[in-house]
Amino acid sequence: MATAASSSGTSESTQANSKWLDAHYDPVANLYTFSSCVDLADLHGDGDYKLVVGDLGSSWHDMKLKVYRGTDLLSENALPDLPASVAAFLMELREPYMPAVAVASGPFVYVYKNLRPYFKFTLPPLEINPLEKDVWEQAKEDKIDPPTVKEMLEMIREKGDIPLSVQSLRFLALDTPEMDSFVNQYKMQPIKRQTVITCMSTLKKNMADEDAISCLVIGTESNEILVLDPEAFTVLARMALPSVPAFLDVMGQFDVEYRLTVACRDGCIYIFRRDSKKPKYCIELSSQPVGLVRVQKNIVAACSDQTLQGYTQKGKKLWIISLPAIPMTVSLMDQKSRGFQAVLVALANMEVHLYQDKSLVNVIRTQDVVTSICFGRYGREDNTLVMTTKGGSLIIKILKRTAVFDGGDASVGAPIAQSIKLNVPKKTKLYVDQTLRERECSVAMYQVFQMELSRIRLLATRTYAQALESSLTPITDTLQEPLKMNAVVQGIGPTFKLTLHLQTTSSTRPAINLLISFLYDESLYYMAHPFFKAPMLVPGLNYPLETFVECRSDKGIADIIKVFVLREGESVPLLMAHINMPISEGLAAA
Repeated sequence: MATAASSSGTSESTQANSKWLDAHYDPVANLYTFSSCVDLADLHGDGDYKLVVGDLGSSWHDMKLKVYRGTDLLSENALPDLPASVAAFLMELREPYMPAVAVASGPFVYVYKNLRPYFKFTLPPLEINPLEKDVWEQAKEDKIDPPTVKEMLEMIREKGDIPLSVQSLRFLALDTPEMDSFVNQYKMQPIKRQTVITCMSTLKKNMADEDAISCLVIGTESNEILVLDPEAFTVLARMALPSVPAFLDVMGQFDVEYRLTVACRDGCIYIFRRDSKKPKYCIELSSQPVGLVRVQKNIVAACSDQTLQGYTQKGKKLWIISLPAIPMTVSLMDQKSRGFQAVLVALANMEVHLYQDKSLVNVIRTQDVVTSICFGRYGREDNTLVMTTKGGSLIIKILKRTAVFDGGDASVGAPIAQSIKLNVPKKTKLYVDQTLRERECSVAMYQVFQMELSRIRLLATRTYAQALESSLTPITDTLQEPLKMNAVVQGIGPTFKLTLHLQTTSSTRPAINLLISFLYDESLYYMAHPFFKAPMLVPGLNYPLETFVECRSDKGIADIIKVFVLREGESVPLLMAHINMPISEGLAAA
């Protein structure tokens, strides 16, 4: 590709350290488009790939289909409406292979061959509500007046299953003085319901070769996906969606097996397989999708909550990462010579990030916010990055042949250290004999294991039941007095400080009329207050109750002190705890 050295404002040192060569920068190209309206194609079959852009125009009325060769504008064709998507596809196997260009605009698909208009496909009309049709038939015969027409159409709109046509909706939005002229103007015209195209892609017909015939896959505003025949432009397949499709990704062949991945406006991704009229899988995103690409067998979606999310083709979430800014658009980077695939994400902070799985491997800084990205062969260069910005600039970069992207150890799956082989010792004769014994006695060993497991469960259940019966648990099992207690012993002796942390677990009712009692060996320990009344326990507060314990023995022995939490007038304690006292380091002086 003929490249031109332009002033990009980047120093020579930054250019040397970058993995990209600045091939071209045109700040006054006046290209206002999105990633869905940009494609690279060999339009003349001579190996010189062209840049095809569906330009939305600076003031939304000067829409054009522009074709660039190198840095020059080769041709342009006026478009009657805003383009929704642009795709190059091969219609017939006739050498030299010269693909056609399909431009989705409104309810039409305009097909260009040799950069000239060739065919226009119109979406099939939608079903008309029979009640609405009957109302306009009566208005045509002057059987009803315009106010009656409005009243009847409003009832049909509220209760009808089929939406009203554009003609009826425009009529309902008019004021009373304008109704007569509107009815007189449109009552003789037939009622039509026409949908529009929201997204478009291509699907190989029966071969996976690069020079193979492709079908057009169209997403419409009427929650449908249509697959068109490349020769007769008839509908080969029709699939229904729960919402309006916004982004479309296709893989496979129509006659063999294919998968359609559709991101819709309801914040979900739906996956279709061959011969499926309804979605096979559904992925619920955390927010509205901004872009959708398929990397090998995984699905990567950029969302408006500044996240990049990866899923399997069956809808299982693999990873999610946070982006430093709001994503504007995404595209797939496929370096076929090295088998490297990654996701290009354009951000609102004038950066383009390159992610391999969830690893950030490269950052490209631009002069403006990028609104469209396309990576592929341009001219004679295989790895070319074409970008357009919010201000209408055109940026072309070429990947250096020495560039290598290293994702580190943050890729999806097991870490690299886990793949290192361990120094496993050789199998001994004892190991082999034990393996043979396990194979021969596997049934008996499994039965013994199950029996021992049942015994452990029975023992645990009995112990837990005994603890509940004796109130040994730190939390009460009754809903009348929900309490919990924790005991802490401090000191080295012969005097210890015993702190009981008592708390009610009820959220509304306080605990009152509680008593604290201690049971201990009086020959070993002495407590000044072995029995006292607890204060009222307010929900949400922890009450530390302190008392002192004096050790009377100098023989270096210790015992258990039992703590009981009782309720006045009841003999069964609510809580009971066993405190293992530490050994005292001395005897108190007489």
